[in-house]
Amino acid sequence: MGRSAAPEGDPARIMELLWGGGSTPISRPRNGKPGLTLDRIVEAAVSVADAEGLDAVSMRRLAAELGVGAMSLYTHVPGKTELVEVMLDRALSTLEPGDDTDAGWRERLTAAAHDYFQLLCAHPWMLGVVALSRPVLGPGGMAKYERELRAVEGLGLPDLDMDSVVTLLDSFVAGAARAAVDAAALADQGEVDSEWWQSVAPHFEKVFDPERFPLATRVGATAGEHHNAAFSPAHAFEFGLARLLDGVGALIVGGGTGGD
Repeated sequence: MGRSAAPEGDPARIMELLWGGGSTPISRPRNGKPGLTLDRIVEAAVSVADAEGLDAVSMRRLAAELGVGAMSLYTHVPGKTELVEVMLDRALSTLEPGDDTDAGWRERLTAAAHDYFQLLCAHPWMLGVVALSRPVLGPGGMAKYERELRAVEGLGLPDLDMDSVVTLLDSFVAGAARAAVDAAALADQGEVDSEWWQSVAPHFEKVFDPERFPLATRVGATAGEHHNAAFSPAHAFEFGLARLLDGVGALIVGGGTGGD
């Protein structure tokens, strides 16, 4: 499932925020403006994080975005730590439920991986707050975990193997998304791969000895021509996902690890 690496806040308050709703306004509307709710705070926080990164999210900044006093936010959420937990779970809750019972396990895991990859790329700040050691214990995180487990349910795998498959899938997707986000950031800064190579190549060719690195020369040239770049995030994701699923297929055929 999606996992949170955010510092620990108040566990009881976090559970209340995650599972207790948040659409009911506590503060009264003013001048025809909608009342302040947790939903509005989270929506504003996600918008700021998407545009400027998680560091830009502060209670003061959100108060300015929402046109309220900073202290009024604390009526709804104790602080940024708890807010980030809710932001992460709300983002995960936008994933499709995956109503694909007629599809095979490979198709279901492929769809889940693509959806998660696209979500992480759309919200790069999530990559800084997901970790394999802590589950997101809200409805969004649990729904994602449930969907992924359903993909491998009834295949003869022990429960531990089912969880391990999902953990492996999530770890791979997060790594692939991080590479894609990094590549996109370089492109946004004007560092186009082809232009970078044109500026570096003349200097590289002066010092590089192809006879010393024959395989790197041959294979690197082939990959570069195919991708028109040194690296293709999309290709890496698709290739890696296919090989990962090949391994899951072999695990299924073998009846799992026996829960070891």
